[in-house]
Amino acid sequence: MNNLSIIGLNKEKSQELAEKLNKLLANYSVYYMNVRGYHWNIRGDKFFELHLKFEELYNDLLVKIDEIAERILTLGHTPYHSYPTIIKNATVKIDENVTDGHQCVEGILGALKVIISQQRELLELSDEVNDEGTNALMSDYIREQEKLSWMYSAYLNK
Repeated sequence: MNNLSIIGLNKEKSQELAEKLNKLLANYSVYYMNVRGYHWNIRGDKFFELHLKFEELYNDLLVKIDEIAERILTLGHTPYHSYPTIIKNATVKIDENVTDGHQCVEGILGALKVIISQQRELLELSDEVNDEGTNALMSDYIREQEKLSWMYSAYLNK
């Protein structure tokens, strides 16, 4: 019996990648909802600036959520798609009723720290199994999000 997936990767390693991608997908989903909440509920003197930035961010997150789910499907597995499963598997903190700009940015930075760490683990695993598709995705996300972390940290004067 052939132990290779339809894209030529080891099936067992593909399953491990898909499981880790699903946990990443869960964190992205919670992060997305947090940012939507920040966008909707932001108040204060930086309202206009942050309202627009949060909209840019959640639109980007929606694209990434779709790309991660499609990568899981490409690996031959099913992406998480129910709220209970997403909440159960996410480690990004759920933020509710946050209206202060600094707290919103702190939430963004906290989520990015979790997500970048997960992506680095996926980058290592995808490199080990020669999965260039997952590797390229994670590498692109990390590069972009490290810059976002720097920029949002600068906003907080850290």
